[in-house]
Amino acid sequence: MKHCIIIGGGIIGLCSAYYLQKEGHQVTVVDQFGMDSGASYVNAGYLSPSHIVPLSAPGVMKKGLKWMFNSSSPLYIKPRLESDFLKWVLAFNKSCNANHVKKAIPAIKSISLLSQDLYDDIKQAENFSFHYEKKGLLMLCQTEKMLEEEVKTAHLAKREGLDASEISLQDLKTLEPNVNINVKGATYYKCDSHTTPHEFMAEMKTYLQTVGVQFLLSEKVEDLTVDNGKISEIKTNKQSLKADEFVLAAGSWSHLLSKKLGLKLLLQAGKGYRINTTQTTGIQIPSILTEAKVAVTPMNGFTRFAGTMEIAGINHTVNNTRVEAISQATTRFYPNVELTQQEKQNAACGLRPVTPDGLPYIGKSSKCENLTIATGHAMMGWSMGTATGKLVSEIISNHPTSLDVNVFTPDRRF
Repeated sequence: MKHCIIIGGGIIGLCSAYYLQKEGHQVTVVDQFGMDSGASYVNAGYLSPSHIVPLSAPGVMKKGLKWMFNSSSPLYIKPRLESDFLKWVLAFNKSCNANHVKKAIPAIKSISLLSQDLYDDIKQAENFSFHYEKKGLLMLCQTEKMLEEEVKTAHLAKREGLDASEISLQDLKTLEPNVNINVKGATYYKCDSHTTPHEFMAEMKTYLQTVGVQFLLSEKVEDLTVDNGKISEIKTNKQSLKADEFVLAAGSWSHLLSKKLGLKLLLQAGKGYRINTTQTTGIQIPSILTEAKVAVTPMNGFTRFAGTMEIAGINHTVNNTRVEAISQATTRFYPNVELTQQEKQNAACGLRPVTPDGLPYIGKSSKCENLTIATGHAMMGWSMGTATGKLVSEIISNHPTSLDVNVFTPDRRF
């Protein structure tokens, strides 16, 4: 048995703790906040094997430059003269090519499908009651150009063995009979499912506490002591902690700690927003409003509208321009749904850790023998959370990994 300290209490940290304790390890989770907010709580709740194309795809950088000076655009990259940011932009640009997409698709698909299966296993094994439905995902398109792109993506997904297809407007009406939808067409991924995130997080935290996992909240890890290529202790703002193994799952803050090991993880914080409404919307199936890049999820007791990718450094400032963009997109696609001023004022944001190539960092670095890194999942942290936790446990326990993790190595070059 090893004593493992996990730095970060989001979805990746909790799932790592779950599988590590199942292997008999002693686990401590250290989180700088209260483990009740952030990306693991404000996300769209999707388990999405459909999202097989990485963020760094051909044409994305061109769109990013076009949108750079439009703070309401779906992808907003705030220009700034910071070396980490500039290195990330250069690496992101290099990754936006067809060869990279071809290599990334099997890896993304495999970890997403495994993760989806593991959510099923956890719910059954622990008798959890968190909201979890398998209704698929609609990609709603208002222009012929976008519909053409989405149909191509659906065909690609189908060739990869996923249940994806173009559907007619009549089929769409059959699937969503209780809401008026203003679109040219849609594609439908029956392979996807969705959850209500805070319910899973609450049940997982309660379970982990019951089985002896220790939680140290409002403790910020400020320094690492390294001896002969191994971490001997970490120092928080409250104390020093020793362990056999460490897991870096601190999301958008991970690269700040990795620098102390001489490991320069290229990582940027991608801020996403969510607006909740308890109004009766009539929406039954999750959807993505493709032109606006807004995700819509019917959750347990409310409907969530989430989206945008704002790369503007680590901060939790709510940009009302971007909140308004989500609200306006909602009404454009669903003419009978109008979010209230109060609902917009209650909008929240979370920071998603974005790598330059759209693939997470999972595994050990040659820089440190007893550190396993698990971060950089961008918008797919919820979709990949359980599988990442299992892989972390397998790596630390010296078991064969369920998937080939070489593509996710933190030491990769761009």
